[in-house]
Amino acid sequence: MLWKRCLSRAELQYRRWNCFLKRKYSFLPDDVKSLRSVVNPDVCKIRNIGIMAHIDAGKTTTTERMLYYSGYTRALGDVDDGDTVTDFMAQERERGITIQSAAVTFDWKGHRINLIDTPGHVDFTLEVERALRVLDGAVAVFDASAGVEAQTLTVWRQAEKHHVPCVCFLNKMDKPAANLSFSIESIRQKLKANPVLLQIPVGTGKNFSGVVDLLTNQRLTWKLNEREDNGRVFEVKPVSEWKDPELVQEVCQARTALIEQVADLDDEFAEVLLTDFGDNFDAVPSIKLQEALRRITLERKGVPVLCGSSLRNRGVQPLMDAIAAFLPAPDERPHDLVRWYKDDLCALAFKVLHDKQRGPLVFLRIYSGTLKAHTALHNINRNSTERMSRLLVPFADQHVEIPSLTAGNIALTVGLKETVTGDTIVSSKASAAAATRRAQKEGKSGKGRNQQADVVLSGVEVPDPVFFCTIEPPTMSKQADLENALSNLQREDPSLKVKIDPDSGETILCGMGELHIEIIHDRIRREYGIETHLGPLQVAYRETILHQASAADTLDRTVGEKRHVVAVEVVVQPDDKSPQVAFAEEVAETLSANVREAVENGVHSSYLQGPLLGCPVQGVSTLIQSINTDPGTSLAMVSACVCRCMLKALRLAGGQLLEPVMSLEVTIGEEHLGTVLGDLAQRRGTVRDVQSRHDDKVLLANVPLAETRGYSTALRTLTSGKATFSLELDTYEAMNPQDQNILLKRMSGVP
Repeated sequence: MLWKRCLSRAELQYRRWNCFLKRKYSFLPDDVKSLRSVVNPDVCKIRNIGIMAHIDAGKTTTTERMLYYSGYTRALGDVDDGDTVTDFMAQERERGITIQSAAVTFDWKGHRINLIDTPGHVDFTLEVERALRVLDGAVAVFDASAGVEAQTLTVWRQAEKHHVPCVCFLNKMDKPAANLSFSIESIRQKLKANPVLLQIPVGTGKNFSGVVDLLTNQRLTWKLNEREDNGRVFEVKPVSEWKDPELVQEVCQARTALIEQVADLDDEFAEVLLTDFGDNFDAVPSIKLQEALRRITLERKGVPVLCGSSLRNRGVQPLMDAIAAFLPAPDERPHDLVRWYKDDLCALAFKVLHDKQRGPLVFLRIYSGTLKAHTALHNINRNSTERMSRLLVPFADQHVEIPSLTAGNIALTVGLKETVTGDTIVSSKASAAAATRRAQKEGKSGKGRNQQADVVLSGVEVPDPVFFCTIEPPTMSKQADLENALSNLQREDPSLKVKIDPDSGETILCGMGELHIEIIHDRIRREYGIETHLGPLQVAYRETILHQASAADTLDRTVGEKRHVVAVEVVVQPDDKSPQVAFAEEVAETLSANVREAVENGVHSSYLQGPLLGCPVQGVSTLIQSINTDPGTSLAMVSACVCRCMLKALRLAGGQLLEPVMSLEVTIGEEHLGTVLGDLAQRRGTVRDVQSRHDDKVLLANVPLAETRGYSTALRTLTSGKATFSLELDTYEAMNPQDQNILLKRMSGVP
């Protein structure tokens, strides 16, 4: 038993996991001594990447192949069979879609790859947003027969927002409709990106057997009967040994175009090309070309494009090579705020999961310092200190306990009960104070003079929900259990909102779409054992005003022995900008800071519930004409009087309902185009464009969200299940008077 005393608790746990997990997984080392080197590689060898794409483009299948070829798993999983590593939720395996992002860690040719498989459905776009916030690079997967699709645009914009370098992978090259030139052009036109083609396919459709690597002038061929080795073995043959002169000529032209494109994008490579090689492009070594491509990718001047078929096990290994070769290491993506912490711990919480036994599991991206188990951590956002009991490395739904983890890695922690998505975690309060002093000093010294001294990492923007419904427990005795379940789910998913109706006392569940709310309802039933009842889905409308209006109000109330008197006069008017509060010049000079804040609170409170349907108000600016208060009047009374006066003014200004309008993309056969167009007309849809994509038609339209309920069922019926569609929130538009009156009557119960 002496050897046990020499091992930490984490290493003993690691040894026990080794025995169990090696039956299916092969990612764990045989020697406990190698544990620290396994989980803490050199930072230059780490790649934190995400897989992003439109739904059904092949993200999870690509991830599954990466895990298999890296030796992480011993058998290939399949989405249709429900046995993939990253789709471990019951709802994911039943529906064959990714619902929540899952992190896995594996090694490939000396590099540590921390990979997050993200959802492709628009209802779970926040999962993509918070994953990209902490990642250093991304792989964008495309269906080679469809090119850039609706959700591809969304995730690409999210990657651009966080300045994440990308590599593109044209998947499904084995489909009969796969088209390389069409996909490249759609990336260039729709994404406004600069695609740099590194491979050309060998064969088309079912005869797709491999790719030609233009960097090395080699042909990589997989056996057509890949069941024997699952694509692990492939043949590498130089172009010079080919017997087909036409193919050799095609590859030569493609490589020449690649070298010219890289020279246009990278001045350093262009200088080397002119100085050392001239017009002899055949003599350009692949290592020089690869170095230039890496610089182009990191500077986001271009995106390398590779092709393959993940389902047929072709082209995935070169993609993994490209991840290691072109995407950045953590130290190549500097963050301004992190330098103020120097060697102290600084991490960002980007995801929370709830475990029945261990409680909340918090995912952290470590930007500086070292995270150690069994230590106290300070949460700057909450100004609280919590003790982390355990430190884990995430392997989808399997976790391995470790003693410490260094900067550049993604960690999973146990024991942080108050931390939520977007919180900044540091080693201590003193560490945060020291970072603040460094930031302030640097601000005074000249560099960053106009920047606010802030040591809190930015979180993620949470979109407003567009659907809501009531949720009720089966009995009142289950109400507390339901509240606990909703609290846990809200912490896991910030896009889920729960509120209490002030009039009826009902619990309102607000989500990003029908599927989102359906999944939440199913999770409450399965994970918490509560058979809840959902009310009918309602649309999250907004309200605005049509005209300018003014109103005055006086509050005179005695509470106890103290009299509170407030008199206020306001003017409201339509304004396309965000709600603003302005004060008349004579009013601004006389108000104290506390009273001014109370007035603004009253105005913003009135924006929460409009006069028509009680929906949030937007597009309104407010001017405080006058306000008078007696001495001793409480600030709460000031806010209440201003709020009441604002509601009067909003009623006088004439209310206007704004409804969410979705951007709809439908891919259908030409024979069903007329039927689908007729159905859209009945749903108040507006057609923007009808495009041709091979043998199909792509219908682009705008349709009110209220008219999209049950659209998936209707579309399957109209097209015999041959059509696909995607929805994304586009904007809020004013309803016409007739539709608004119908809605108001229906909501008020008038037949």
